[in-house]
Amino acid sequence: MSQYVSPPKLDVKQAGLTALQLAGQDLLLNYERLMLETKGKGAENALFWSVRSELKTDQLGLPQVWIHLTVDVSLPLTCQRCLGPVDERIQIERDFRFVETEVQAEIEDDESLEDVLVASQDFDLAGLIEDEILLDLPSVPRHDVCPVDVKLAVADADFEQQQEKPHPFAALASLKNSSKQ
Repeated sequence: MSQYVSPPKLDVKQAGLTALQLAGQDLLLNYERLMLETKGKGAENALFWSVRSELKTDQLGLPQVWIHLTVDVSLPLTCQRCLGPVDERIQIERDFRFVETEVQAEIEDDESLEDVLVASQDFDLAGLIEDEILLDLPSVPRHDVCPVDVKLAVADADFEQQQEKPHPFAALASLKNSSKQ
């Protein structure tokens, strides 16, 4: 297995033919969109990744390149309950099948359990890793148990309890009763 820091660009077809195995440990600071999500925090956090490619034959007996991706990273996010920092661990294991054209990828992606991508000679592996992490982020990051007490009720100090309003038909009822007398 070849060791890298940053994920290299891949020639997808060549990777499939050679049963490529790559792994690396990169820094979060090398992923601009992830740094935006963390608001610049955790730049020195390690991002572990590995890729294994293989050639499989499809139902028609034609060879297709597959890439198996694993990613493990901890992102410092903001807890939406207590608004304090929370480390969210993201672990990804995904399989990707490669086809020749964008049209073919669109058609087959809807029918497939795996993700279908377009093969290229300079496939951006780092971009794929970043995309997959962004897709895997929790929509509402939060602690299982917040480290501080969370105030769940809000009231203004000068807020007075409203007095009970009279029933809207009470005045009519009193008019009705007074007209009978």
